[in-house]
Amino acid sequence: MTLLKGHWQLILITVLVFVFWNTFVILPLKILVVFLHELSHGIAGILTGGSIERISLSIHQGGYALIQGGNPFLILTAGYLGSLLLGMLLLTVALRSHADRFVLGLFGGVMLLVTLLYIRDPFPMAFCAGVGLAMLAMARFLERKACDMVLRIIGLTSMIYVPYDIFDDTIRRPGVRSDAYMLAEQFGGTTMMWGGLWLMISVVAIYFCLKNLLGRESNLRFDLKIR
Repeated sequence: MTLLKGHWQLILITVLVFVFWNTFVILPLKILVVFLHELSHGIAGILTGGSIERISLSIHQGGYALIQGGNPFLILTAGYLGSLLLGMLLLTVALRSHADRFVLGLFGGVMLLVTLLYIRDPFPMAFCAGVGLAMLAMARFLERKACDMVLRIIGLTSMIYVPYDIFDDTIRRPGVRSDAYMLAEQFGGTTMMWGGLWLMISVVAIYFCLKNLLGRESNLRFDLKIR
């Protein structure tokens, strides 16, 4: 009862994401998580000495990142776990800081920069540019707590989507050419082994993230205002 009273907004967001999971309502959020997935591949590539050649997304929640050079083990591992980490960071900003408008605007700016530098296909160009501009507009015109709520929704959706996607791509359908499939090809093991390891890491990470973040109360009290 205390958990429900202190965190009913986060619980409601989670319930609504599950209720509308297979509808058009959640589809943009899913594609946004796919963007975080591909961006994580790209960041890992850059950090290990490689470069991003191209990033693409599809309306069917697919995507790819073409990376030249870098450490293939870390690049392949970074997709699922990196997007989970980014989702947890967004939720941490929302729950533990007042930098919501800055971070949301930064997120939008990054999406526009990635679109300009690495995206060439019509759908992902339109999606990323549109979402990036929308984030910049929200950061400029909405009050901080409204931006906080946006970050909570994105962060929670990522934390829900990543373990589901790992299970679906690597355990339920191990024959799909996923990151785990390619990792098994290059470094040994099986798709299910790598997927199972990532799934375990993601569940443990989500547990400790929520355990350390939530505190006694996380609910927001605000009136929406447009400046």
